[in-house]
Amino acid sequence: MKEEQTDLVSYASPEELRAAINQLRIAFPGENAVDTSPDTLRTYGSSENSYHPASPHSIVVRPQSTEEVVTIMNIARRYKVPITAYSGATSLEGHFSGYPSGSICIDLSNMDRILQINEADSDLVCQAGARWEDINQTLKDRGIPLFFPLDPGPGATIGGMIGTGCSGTNAVRYGTARAEWFLNVTAVLPNGQVIKTRSRARKSAAGFDTTKLFIGAEGTLGIITEVTLRLTPVLPTKVAMAQFPSVEHAVNAVDEILKSPHGPHIQCIELLDDHMMSAINRAGLVDQTYPVRDTLFFKLQGDAAAIQSTFDVVKKIIQQHGSRHFEFASTDQEAEDMWENRKYALMSTISAHPGSRCWTTDVCVPVSRLPQLVYETKKDLAQSGLRSTIVGHVGDGNFHALILFNDDKELDRVGQAVHRLVHRAILMDGTCTGEHGVGVGKKIYLVDELGEGTVELMRTIKRAIDPLNLLNPGKLYPDSGHTHTK
Repeated sequence: MKEEQTDLVSYASPEELRAAINQLRIAFPGENAVDTSPDTLRTYGSSENSYHPASPHSIVVRPQSTEEVVTIMNIARRYKVPITAYSGATSLEGHFSGYPSGSICIDLSNMDRILQINEADSDLVCQAGARWEDINQTLKDRGIPLFFPLDPGPGATIGGMIGTGCSGTNAVRYGTARAEWFLNVTAVLPNGQVIKTRSRARKSAAGFDTTKLFIGAEGTLGIITEVTLRLTPVLPTKVAMAQFPSVEHAVNAVDEILKSPHGPHIQCIELLDDHMMSAINRAGLVDQTYPVRDTLFFKLQGDAAAIQSTFDVVKKIIQQHGSRHFEFASTDQEAEDMWENRKYALMSTISAHPGSRCWTTDVCVPVSRLPQLVYETKKDLAQSGLRSTIVGHVGDGNFHALILFNDDKELDRVGQAVHRLVHRAILMDGTCTGEHGVGVGKKIYLVDELGEGTVELMRTIKRAIDPLNLLNPGKLYPDSGHTHTK
C-alpha cells in the first residue's frame, strides 16, 4: 500500500502492538468487550459490498461510553496503533478496513442509546451508534410527531452518517448531513481530549462551525460518541409514479415540478431506469409489475388539500413531458406497495441475476447535466459488455450505478467503468461521490475535483489535529502527488 503524505510516521512494532492489545484486555475485562478472533477481525476489516484493498484489524474493542473511548484512544496513542471507528458497516468505499501494520477497531454499535428527547425544542441527544431507523421508530412509538429526515441505507448509524456526509431519498426536500440536522457532536480527539462542538441552540454565530469539521471527515479527526439531532414534524405523505420515454424527459419534468409553487410539497423524487424496472419485474420481490420504462417515484407531503393540488400539478407537468403512465396511491397500503419498488432496488438487481455480484457507486452532477451523464454512462456500460441498473435521487442530480459481474475479469472491467464514470461526472462540474463518501475507493479523485490547494488545506487540518496520523489512516486524503486523470 502506497503511503500518503500524512502517513510518514512510525506505527507500532509487532511487540508494541501486542503490548497495546494486552493493555486493552486489562482495561476492558468484560465479556465480549474485546475480540481478537481471526473471523471477527476479517469481518470488521472488510465488506462484502466493497471491492477495494482491505486488511483485518488486530483487535476489536466495544466501548459503552465516551470515557471508555478515551481509554482506547490513550492506549492507541501510547503505542502508536492506528484506530478505525465502526458501527453500522454499511459504507461502500472501504471506510472501515484495517491498516496493514495492525489497527484497533472501535465498535460503537453498543453505544446506541437515545439519551434525551427534547420534544418542545424538536431535538434529541443520542450516542453515535444509534441507527436512524430506530430513532424514528422510537419517536413514533412514543407518540411524538417528529422525525429525523436523513435516510441513507438501512442499518446506517448516526456516527457513520456524519463521517460520510450522508443524505438519502429525502434530500430533495430536507437536504443532506451538511445541512443543520446535526446541532453538535461530542468527540474524542487523538490527544484524548473530549470536546463538544457547540450548544443545543438552533443557531449560533460564535466562531466557525466545528461541528461541520467532522461531517465528511470519515473518522480521521476524532471519534464521535454523542450527537444532538434536529428533528422535524411528521407530515402526511402520498406516493405516485410516472413513466417516461427517456431519462431526459423525466429529468426535465422534475426540474419544472421543483421550480413550481408546489415544489416544497415534494419529499422524494427517485429515478429508476428501464434496466432497473426490468430487474424488479424479473426478481419478483414486489407484487405488481410495471412496463419497462424510465420511471419516477414521488412522495408528496402536506395536508390533504396540499397533496391534492400538488398531485394535479405533477400530473399536468409529467404529461407535458411525455409521460403516458401515471399512478397515484390512494391508500397507505397502496403507497407502501408502490414504494417497495424503490426500496428493493438493490436486492432486485442482484436477485434478477443469480450468481452475480454487484459494485455500487455514486456520483452527483448539476441536475441539468444528469440526462447526459446517464446516457453516456449507460452507453459506456453497454459497450463494455457490463450489465447494470441505475437508481437516482434525481432532484439532486445524484445517481447510483449498480454494476454486475461474475468473475475477476469482469470485475476489472467494472473498476475501469467506474473510473470513467467518476471522471465524466467531474468534467460536468460534479463530484466523485454524492453521498457514499471517499474512503479508499475515491481518494484518488479529490485533487481533480477540489484542487491541490483545497486538498492540502484538508491535510493541514488533519496534521494539526492528528499529528501521529492514528485515526483511520489511508482513507479520505489522497496519496501525496497522486491524482487521477483520463
